[in-house]
Amino acid sequence: MQHLIDTLDLSDAQIAQLLDDARAFKQQHPSHLLRDKLLITLFFEASTRTRSSFEVAAKRLGAAVVHLDPSKSSTNKGESLEDTFANLCAMDPDGVIIRHSENEAPGLLADMQMTSVINAGAGNYAHPTQALLDLFTLMEHFDGEVRGKTLAIVGDIISSRVASSAIRLLTRMGMNVILVAPKPFMPQSDLPKYERLEDVLNKVDVIMSLRAQLERHASPIFDDYEEYAEHYCINAERLGSRDILILHPGPVMRNIDISDEILEDPRCKVLTQVRNGVYMRMAILKLLLLDS
Repeated sequence: MQHLIDTLDLSDAQIAQLLDDARAFKQQHPSHLLRDKLLITLFFEASTRTRSSFEVAAKRLGAAVVHLDPSKSSTNKGESLEDTFANLCAMDPDGVIIRHSENEAPGLLADMQMTSVINAGAGNYAHPTQALLDLFTLMEHFDGEVRGKTLAIVGDIISSRVASSAIRLLTRMGMNVILVAPKPFMPQSDLPKYERLEDVLNKVDVIMSLRAQLERHASPIFDDYEEYAEHYCINAERLGSRDILILHPGPVMRNIDISDEILEDPRCKVLTQVRNGVYMRMAILKLLLLDS
């Protein structure tokens, strides 16, 4: 039994295998490798891309998928997360894909050793499958070599599990990561930090824009999203003709995170990330449910 709680759970060889499998799946849809497998999705927070991507990935591999809506489950009646999970495991699924607001929740369930647990995003610490699909997208764009490339993460970094996971995985792969955010959005980190987006544009190969989550901050930092956009929106005026790849985990707040014009620009890979997410999650399911 193997789990994916964080990319730290994966060896270098496993990461290489995931990239190879995702690439192969993208080139040719496989036979139903997981035709006898059953997966349960358990999302305690809203999700469009991640949940749909996992369900499409599982079904492309032939697995059956059951979604449990926590708002209509016994957890809404006071049942503990552990008891809900134990009851689901009594139905003998091959894996549970969970999203939760608490950083520790997926690891807690994995420690029960009842079925494979896949973290689909937890708290502000880990979103391993997003980091892996972003790595796949970068490797694809840079012909398999990201070492030495510089990526700027821009926006509400302190609230972002995407940023946390990206920092751990992409620095491990040899990328230079720098952080761009106003001070209240900036986490404690030894990475280079900047407040002004303009100060990094000539230093980077990639910008990962994040959703501005003003609602997560008790004290207002900006009067509104338009004021935030004046400083941090990735737009044509800022980007100019620079050969910079633009990523965003979604949902994109148009003209706040990234402008309409840049979303249509070939340098922007937002939809490529979504597409690649299916193939990377297929590779993850194969690794955890078939190869382990």
